[in-house]
Amino acid sequence: MRTHYCGLVDETLIGRTVTLCGWADVARNLGGVCFIDLRDHEGIVQIVAEPDNPAYAVAAEVGYEDCLRVTGTVRARHSVNDRLRSGRVEVVAETIEVLNKAAPLPFHAHENPGEEIRLKYRYLDLRRPEMQRMMRTRIRLVQALRRWLDARGFQDIETPILTKATPEGARDFLVPARLHPGEFYALPQSPQLFKQILMVAGFDRYYQIARCFRDEALRADRQLEFTQLDMEFAWVSERDVQDTVETMIREVFREVIGVQLEDPFPRMTYAEAMRRFGSDKPDLRIDLELVDVAEQVKGCGFKVFADWADHVDGRVAALRAPGGASFSRKQIDECAAHVAKFGAKGLAWIRVDDLAKGREGINSPIAKFLDDATLSALLAATGARSGDLLFFGAGPYKVVCDFMGALRLKLGADLGRVEHAWRPLWVTDFPMFEWDEEQARYVALHHPFTAPAVDDIAELKANARTAVSRGYDMVLNGNEIGGGSIRIHRPDMQSAVFDLLGIGAEEAEAKFGFLLDALRYGAPPHGGIAFGIDRIAALMAGTDSIRDVIAFPKTTTAQCPMTGAPSPIPDEQLAELHIRPVPKG
Repeated sequence: MRTHYCGLVDETLIGRTVTLCGWADVARNLGGVCFIDLRDHEGIVQIVAEPDNPAYAVAAEVGYEDCLRVTGTVRARHSVNDRLRSGRVEVVAETIEVLNKAAPLPFHAHENPGEEIRLKYRYLDLRRPEMQRMMRTRIRLVQALRRWLDARGFQDIETPILTKATPEGARDFLVPARLHPGEFYALPQSPQLFKQILMVAGFDRYYQIARCFRDEALRADRQLEFTQLDMEFAWVSERDVQDTVETMIREVFREVIGVQLEDPFPRMTYAEAMRRFGSDKPDLRIDLELVDVAEQVKGCGFKVFADWADHVDGRVAALRAPGGASFSRKQIDECAAHVAKFGAKGLAWIRVDDLAKGREGINSPIAKFLDDATLSALLAATGARSGDLLFFGAGPYKVVCDFMGALRLKLGADLGRVEHAWRPLWVTDFPMFEWDEEQARYVALHHPFTAPAVDDIAELKANARTAVSRGYDMVLNGNEIGGGSIRIHRPDMQSAVFDLLGIGAEEAEAKFGFLLDALRYGAPPHGGIAFGIDRIAALMAGTDSIRDVIAFPKTTTAQCPMTGAPSPIPDEQLAELHIRPVPKG
């Protein structure tokens, strides 16, 4: 139907006849001649329809986004357009065929309307050059990953989509089993157990571009269904996995977007990341760090500080905002409101107007509760300078990390201290467990199949609260782009971990008996990692939302405006599945 793509027409084709297909991006009737910018997925070329040619009458009636087929001769342009790959040539039309007349569009391809209308007319949204660029970045990413893995002997193996519900992590999407009334499949949150079993089965290096499903709240970096690069290795240690995939990510970034990441990536333990940055995925482009000041405020007159400084699970941390003394009271209140979203009960602050004047050179609502020695110690510990603003957080250790870490990101943006760079990082030595107050039990920080750093079961049980796992995350510019671990390969250790998580022997056998059985038959030491394709593609494309690099995403209300999903199901179909809806209310 066509001989060439619009965006690939160039000077090598001058004098030749070409047939092109595409959409009318712009149509201009100048009276004596008509110009049409014809667009396809490779780009735009200018079409010229001259009045002595039958194509002129058709061109004069062409409208925005009409679907056209044009045959004509390539010639050099009088006025070069360096913004286009085809900008040195144009096509003089001999025939123009309107393949499909476009109705008036709800928005122009060069506009950026609200997300609801973009997703309702996603097929039009995806025509926009910016969306084409971002989606093609994702396509190149996946192609590069596959090439790299295939060339190194990794085996692409598909795992089931209809599987068994799991008791940990996010909610499963359930699928009724028509042939087994009252029973359900679950859509996989990840291929975790299947890839471990593939290691037992002798497939030494596995990978899969896997679709995964989690029934959880949506946000800019999270969808109900997402895509990950899933990988697993047999006979490996942590560094074997990390060194391999670090090389892969470095080479793929260079190939896809021409970025050279650090070699090697820096490394940091979970404990250090939380202490310095209040996050297990710190954005190293921001040069602000938290400082522990519990020792400086013990026994001080400010009860909130003093109480948490003496608490075994407490933290008192400070964050210096260089030049922040220029903040208005409204800006300070906005910071307080921001940290409240992350669990803060309040946000104390000290404005340092003139460090040399001591107490007389500061302004703070808490200064009256601090004696001169405590105040001097705080200023020294934070490295305060004239013109700075100091923020303080006190409370349970994890809560303080969360809200002070969030404040660090906000201040980095507000103060213009986000470096224009790519800053990768390995975060290692994650805690094995977290204590869940509501459930009054331990929960796995990564997942229940992550190996502990100790091999001795008795030692693990005796020190569960402080146990460290063999888990690791790859972080890039404050985004966790990959997470993995060395897995438990011994059935006795797996049973012990289940027990610590409150999963008794009977429940473990019912839900994970197939895994425990597999581990009993000579399971090798193994480990792996999964990378978020959507997140990496969004970073490469320079967008804050993964919805921009997913062809047909859901809204933040978990709906698809284009198709109307989710939607009601007829009673007859529900009856076949032995399902009866419960009325709302």
